[in-house]
Amino acid sequence: MKLLRTIAVRALVGLAVGGLGFLLVLPVVSLLIRTPPGELLTRLGRPEIQQALLLSLETSLLATALVLLLGLPAAYLLATRQFPGKRIVEVLFELPMVIPPTVAGLILLLTFGRAGLLGKSLGAWGVSLPFTTAAVVMAQAFMAAPFFLGPVRAGFTTVEHRYREVAATLGAGEFYSFFRVMLPLSLPSVLAGTAMACARALGEFGATITFAGNLPGVTQTMPLAVYVEMQQDLGAAITLSVLLILLSFGLLLALRYGQSRVR
Repeated sequence: MKLLRTIAVRALVGLAVGGLGFLLVLPVVSLLIRTPPGELLTRLGRPEIQQALLLSLETSLLATALVLLLGLPAAYLLATRQFPGKRIVEVLFELPMVIPPTVAGLILLLTFGRAGLLGKSLGAWGVSLPFTTAAVVMAQAFMAAPFFLGPVRAGFTTVEHRYREVAATLGAGEFYSFFRVMLPLSLPSVLAGTAMACARALGEFGATITFAGNLPGVTQTMPLAVYVEMQQDLGAAITLSVLLILLSFGLLLALRYGQSRVR
């Protein structure tokens, strides 16, 4: 009886894993086998594809840097401090993960657009954000930030309080303690959050097209170019999709190796 139960459990686990692989892996494989490497390289030489690729890499890296710069202090604060309204702040920081990307783009437009909450003030200084490359970076950072904050905050939380206490008794200030104690011990989580934020920024579509538009060479990132090419050149759309998958796969694979080395 025990042997039958063990076999049944293993069979159910195998079916679950196989079903998940069928759902997640098979579509990726079907896309990759549609484009021979030679054809992929040929289409990669097209100026519009190179333009979208370079713009995506530039904006996603800038968005990731912005998230890293602003997100590290925020994650540290949420992990080490208790204050009134903390739960509300946490939910607000996580909100971009669950709202539709087009709604996120509309929020940004209503905030930074010419008639938006801050748009008029920015306009008085001669600054116009919507439908610019800067708007792409803002949209990507807005959507990617929660994917950075979650892992990094969890990493800071797992660092035992006694390490910070020891650093304090040795005369280390909080700034020094952060960079010499908290950050090194949480580095795998920081790497994970950075990679996830970069991958999310690279794949951002809805908020970008709503807030920044779809201007070739200015705001047309790879996901937007895929949408356009699907209507006129399916082969180019497949090429861009394969490039996006390969870049995302490379990011996540580098994350795994980086975490192993750091640990």
